[in-house]
Amino acid sequence: MQTMRDQIVARIERLGEGKAFSAKDFLDIASRTTIDVTLAELTLDGTIRRVRRGLYDMPKVNPALGGKLSPDIDEAARAIARKQKWKIVPEGAWAANLLGLSTQVPAKIIYLTDGPNNEVPIGRRSIYFKHARPKAMAGLGGKFALVVQALRYLGKESVGPREIATLRAALSPAEKRKLVKDTRFGVDWIYEVAKRIAEKAA
Repeated sequence: MQTMRDQIVARIERLGEGKAFSAKDFLDIASRTTIDVTLAELTLDGTIRRVRRGLYDMPKVNPALGGKLSPDIDEAARAIARKQKWKIVPEGAWAANLLGLSTQVPAKIIYLTDGPNNEVPIGRRSIYFKHARPKAMAGLGGKFALVVQALRYLGKESVGPREIATLRAALSPAEKRKLVKDTRFGVDWIYEVAKRIAEKAA
């Protein structure tokens, strides 16, 4: 039979390299004390990395250089949001980068949230959580919100065949159908883009 420690280790291994997590992600397995002790031991033996207080990841390694890569900012943001029970949505330029619509990493990485305004240092970067009105956050989540944020950032004139193809590849057929449904009563041009993205989703 697996011990609680074994179950925690097994879940971390299932998450895989690059995934971020906090002690709260294991509260269904063990007590907080057992979790804290296990995470401390795994940090000491180099299995996981302490990104900041209360936040860990299993670092990715660059095969060519043999060194550990910096923490994944989006993974860190999602782990923080789970811990705080916030909803978050990457804003504008960062949303476009995450979807592959832009290669430029914004100087300021911002997430809209139903939580408070907050700045969280992660390595050499900071994540900025910007409080948004409940109306702005209503129904947001998953790829739908990410796409809408990215499209708003790019603007109507900057969305061409390459952007459509990129978004088609990034979304599942179900996500494409949801995008069309959820943008129907929003901005007209975004709805038209959603329909083009979904054309091959049948």
